[in-house]
Amino acid sequence: MTGANFLLDTGEAAFLVDCGLIQGDRFAQAANADPFVYNPADIDVLLVTHAHADHIGRIPKLIKDGFTGTIYSTHPTKDLANVMLRDAIKVMRYEEEKYGTEILYEESHIDEALRQWKTAGYNQKIDLPDNVTATFTDAGHILGSAMVHFERGGKQIVFTGDIGNVPQPLLNQPVAPTNYQYLVMESVYGDRTHEEVKERTDLLRFYIEDTVKKGGTLLIPAFSLERTQGMLYEINNLVEEAGLTPVPVFLDSPLAISVTGIYKEHQDYLKDSVKAEIEAGDDIFYFPKLEFTRTRADSAEIHQEKGPKIIIAGSGMSHGGRIREHEKRYLEDKNSTLLLVGYQAVGSVGRLLHDGAKKVTIDDKEVKVKARIARIRGYSGHADRDQLVEIVAAGGEEAKQVFVTMGEERSSLFLVQRLRDYLGINAVAPEQDQEVEIDF
Repeated sequence: MTGANFLLDTGEAAFLVDCGLIQGDRFAQAANADPFVYNPADIDVLLVTHAHADHIGRIPKLIKDGFTGTIYSTHPTKDLANVMLRDAIKVMRYEEEKYGTEILYEESHIDEALRQWKTAGYNQKIDLPDNVTATFTDAGHILGSAMVHFERGGKQIVFTGDIGNVPQPLLNQPVAPTNYQYLVMESVYGDRTHEEVKERTDLLRFYIEDTVKKGGTLLIPAFSLERTQGMLYEINNLVEEAGLTPVPVFLDSPLAISVTGIYKEHQDYLKDSVKAEIEAGDDIFYFPKLEFTRTRADSAEIHQEKGPKIIIAGSGMSHGGRIREHEKRYLEDKNSTLLLVGYQAVGSVGRLLHDGAKKVTIDDKEVKVKARIARIRGYSGHADRDQLVEIVAAGGEEAKQVFVTMGEERSSLFLVQRLRDYLGINAVAPEQDQEVEIDF
């Protein structure tokens, strides 16, 4: 499900796609410390689809364990990975103290990874060993996210990474791959659709206004990368264009604040309509009564703000981060609302709340859940079932095989059957560490 890590071995050269953290009820599961099933020293090149932890989180461990090859990604992915990996050390130190889990790497391994890291733009061909070329195309998932197209001798295999939901507040829609023989694709929402994409802004406004009317606090556990920026953009538009009365909004995440700065640096990766707003002078990530709380002292002072307010904090699944302190305080308030706007992994506090738990344990404290637990599915960063099928339908005419990966078992198997039934595609859901021989 998580810990994306694929190996393409031609016999003469070995290429990895992604090297991410395995996640569940913790940010970094104990299994992340296990040895890789291949020798990192034998890998020639690592290509990175995007900067989420479950796709980059073990790159420094790969370095630590002997990888000396070249890393490639888009420019935004490299910049985002720098801040994401350094933040991950803080979370791993917390989990080491609390659970005794191993810290996977040190700052020096991040530094070394960045020295080995090169960047390429979308559609720019990268020459690799053994007559293989690679190309990144826009995956529409987060800033700089990409699908990886490997080509050799007129044959092509594509690794999708995570495929973006359509439409996204800030990003272009994914570019459907074509003319491939093999596709390795994600399936996070392979068994369901996002029913609220058109209604999501109206739903966000409803939960804001309803919580304000009750005098409560709206908590939004949001991933620091992409979801937070999407929330800021949506609230900005509600205030500036839709007449929403400004209410105190606290962005309580140093990581999200840093990531937002990177979004501002790479505006050329945003969709045209958003770029036009920026060029017209709109600061799309700022509006009246928005505060950035960088320090823990600033975070603690949020509770001194009387009356209704909105708190956007990480982590998105409540694995760790400042959201947990807010949850301990506000989940027991019947006038408050916890709004889930992203995927919640099995075992996470967010998933327990999503599934209707009446009490949860946060940092050894049992918390009774009296607040309303709400969810807006339309903000998902992942393509849904129908969008995933459409991606394959748009360019899979020559496909010999489609490998359905990176989803819970039911999602992957449902999508496999859907691709077989609707498109007549030879689709399979491989097991972890399964080896497959392809004609490439």
